[in-house]
This record gives sequence, structure tokens and C-alpha cells, in this order.
Amino acid sequence: MNQTTTLAALTLREWEPTLAPHFHDINVEWIEAMFALEEADRVVLENPQAKIIDPGGAILFVEAPGLGIIGTCALKPDGTGAFELTKMGVREAARGLKAGEFLLEKVIERAQTMGIAELYLLTNTKCAAAIHLYEKLGFVHDAGVMARHGGAYGRCDVAMLFTGG
Repeated sequence: MNQTTTLAALTLREWEPTLAPHFHDINVEWIEAMFALEEADRVVLENPQAKIIDPGGAILFVEAPGLGIIGTCALKPDGTGAFELTKMGVREAARGLKAGEFLLEKVIERAQTMGIAELYLLTNTKCAAAIHLYEKLGFVHDAGVMARHGGAYGRCDVAMLFTGG
């Protein structure tokens, strides 16, 4: 299957509790491959309904024919009116299919539909490909976000704010 066919075939899936294992496993895969799973990760990954959905957030998935659910991303309310774009991952076996870009575009669209005024993310310089994608789709490096939220994860050394520009 070529990339054009794959891009056209990618499907967005909405959160449902039966997809919780995919949310957990996709994120554990990439986090453990590059870093160590932190307590902040475990709390969210083991309780996505309570920590993301119930407070007004969203979790989206991308599905590919023949591969099933290959990626996920969440919009997590932080209690201040802002939302963190968090737990974005694509299964290693599905990398190169542009699933991350497809998913990020859909998550940004969802944030805009939800009327989210401040959308930020926290990441690490080791995630260079992801940072490039975030920049491409309208996120900018932001010291204020780092000051307010950067302590949430020990691995965080990059904070970005969505400006749409």
C-alpha cells in the first residue's frame, strides 16, 4: 500500500472505553522506548476516563486498514481553562504512514471546535520529528508554558503553544 492510499484510508475514531487498552499500550510503547514511564504518565494512562474524558477532554485515535488502531492523542483540561495536547503516539510498526500528521490535524480541529483558548504541549528535544510536526502545524516554543507547566514531567525540556500561525 503506498502512502497516498494509506492517507486516504486513515480513519478517525472517537474515545470509547473499549479503546482504553490502545491508549495505554501505544503510549507506553513510545515512552518506554525513549524515556522512563513516570507517575504522571501512569495516572493518566491507567485512568483516561476519569483524568481526561470526565473533566471535559477528548481522546482520539487513528485507525488504518489491516493494522487497526495505530495512534492516539488526547486533549486534557488542566483545570485553568487551558488544555494540554498530550499522550500523542503512533505504533512503531505504523510509522511512515503519516498517521501522526493526520491525527494531529484532527486533534487541532477538535480543539478549535471545543473553543479551547489555550492549547499547549510538553515534550523533549529527543522527540525531534514530533517537534518538527508540531511546528509545521502551528505550535511555537513558549517560555511561559514551560514556566507554568514544564514541571509536570521530569523529561520535559520543550514547551509549545498553539498559535495556528
